[in-house]
Amino acid sequence: MSPFHLKVYDLVSKIPKGKVTSYGFIAILLGKPRAARQVGWALFNMPEGLDIPWWRVINSKGFISIKNPNAPKQLQKELLEKEGIAVSDKYMVDLKRYNWKPKSSSLHLCP
Repeated sequence: MSPFHLKVYDLVSKIPKGKVTSYGFIAILLGKPRAARQVGWALFNMPEGLDIPWWRVINSKGFISIKNPNAPKQLQKELLEKEGIAVSDKYMVDLKRYNWKPKSSSLHLCP
């Protein structure tokens, strides 16, 4: 695992239940504003057994855009709904209502 992947997992683990954020925002918080795809890649390649709420990360338009045969959109939708997040039939989440945007000063990320 790369140091970047470890930082992604650390940050995603801090997203509270009932909230979502975007791949791009995770990248910004990690100081890599152009690395949204790398965040997605890190989550796609997450080792089994890690207790990381990957389903709380969606795209910047509020759309579930996962492309993983082992974790289809429907599974991500179900996991979000289990946490009380409304997801439309078209796999959209209202970011105004559910978006997580912590102050970066309140985050303690792994080095």
